[in-house]
Amino acid sequence: MAGLITRLPPVRGKLIEGAPLADITWLRVGGPAEVLFLPADEADLARFLAETPRDIPVQVLGAGSNTLVRDGGLPGVTVRLTPAFGQIKADGVRLRAGAAALDKAAAKAAAKAGIAGLEFFVGVPGTIGGALRMNAGCYGRETRDVLVEAIALDRRGRRLIVPSGEMGYAYRHSDAPGEWIFVEAVFEGRADDPAAITQRMDAITARRESTQPIREKTSGSTFKNPDPAASGGRSAWQLIDAAGWRGKPIGGARFSEQHCNFLINDGSATAGDLETLGETVRAEVKAQFGVELEWEVRRVGEAL
Repeated sequence: MAGLITRLPPVRGKLIEGAPLADITWLRVGGPAEVLFLPADEADLARFLAETPRDIPVQVLGAGSNTLVRDGGLPGVTVRLTPAFGQIKADGVRLRAGAAALDKAAAKAAAKAGIAGLEFFVGVPGTIGGALRMNAGCYGRETRDVLVEAIALDRRGRRLIVPSGEMGYAYRHSDAPGEWIFVEAVFEGRADDPAAITQRMDAITARRESTQPIREKTSGSTFKNPDPAASGGRSAWQLIDAAGWRGKPIGGARFSEQHCNFLINDGSATAGDLETLGETVRAEVKAQFGVELEWEVRRVGEAL
């Protein structure tokens, strides 16, 4: 859209044309945002959504830990929440966290406040907003297990307070409309000794560091684990490994030798390399084992 920025309402935050996105995604690939919007606060974002013409696409990009931005970039407006959306506050056994807060920051704040049950968030890369969107979790615990309510803005800028039971959660899935932009969440745990909570978090961190390539250019789990009945009890990584794709490259992309459900950018990969590798592996697993792997990584934007 030529001159898109001229069609957008005034804001108190920042509007940036042609903003590069590769440096703010964990895979370090992808084209630019046509316009990047950094809202000053919730009111600024709500007004922007209410006044932006409906034909202009608007989407949110969090920490980019579970997102593959295609090489052609993102058309329309990409919203990236600012630190104003990252506040965390404890109240009894409840924790209120902004959508821009990192999951591990929420876990640490809960531990400090003596709130148990949120330890798993220390092992989840990304932000609270992303966790709400995809019911993120690890090691047997998920967002829905501790969520009281999510707060979102719809495309008209209306503030919605959505109880956990109305989020339509399933494994790595919610029924939340794609237009919603989450701004905050309320979680509830149980009282416990902060030292004991921290010890459990340390165990999760150690386990993750020993089994996952967390220091490489990766995006976390690439595919959802399939239904055990369909896969013969094999997880996604086991199927990828059995299909012969551990460490096997396409361009600058490969699946990690350490954990082969993790896509790796060796530093030279394009988004096209990474997506082509993922689709190739999906086809191989389907052909060899009859199992349809479903992407967990969110792929957005336009291909070149």
